[in-house]
Amino acid sequence: MSTTAVEKLIDENLFREAMGNICTPVAVGTTRDYAGEPYGTTVSAFCSLSMAPPMILIALDRASGLLAAVREFGAFGVNILLTEAEDAGKKFARKGKGDFTSTDWHWHDGVPRLASSTFFRCTTADLLDGGDHLIVTGLVHAVGLGEGAPLTYHRRTFGTHATVSGTLGR
Repeated sequence: MSTTAVEKLIDENLFREAMGNICTPVAVGTTRDYAGEPYGTTVSAFCSLSMAPPMILIALDRASGLLAAVREFGAFGVNILLTEAEDAGKKFARKGKGDFTSTDWHWHDGVPRLASSTFFRCTTADLLDGGDHLIVTGLVHAVGLGEGAPLTYHRRTFGTHATVSGTLGR
């Protein structure tokens, strides 16, 4: 079925509103640009892909500067922000390279790692078609655990996770 035919199946605004009802982690994708400068932007689609080998995925707009930089460098980071990093979540949600000047960060094997985050350092494994986005799969080479509550995004607002019952068994 062509993309045009699919687009006519549902109202775009209704779809956007329904997706806004899904609580997601606030994730900032990072890499370096052609000049070696840090580049970062909030990504709306992130998830675990595989345990063996360890892989994650992000989806980036085809016109994204981050996508162009990831293609060129071949490596990227994903920073899952903690609640104390709400300001960073706002700064990196804007168009452009991201505001690293007033954000606590450091280089981790050539990729920017934001403070107050759980971090995944990846090499690009594949780029797959995803409509108006490309799905970037990454092979995870390093992980850094954040300490604290996750920053989440739900109905166009920041929040966090609250436990409603006991821990699920494994």
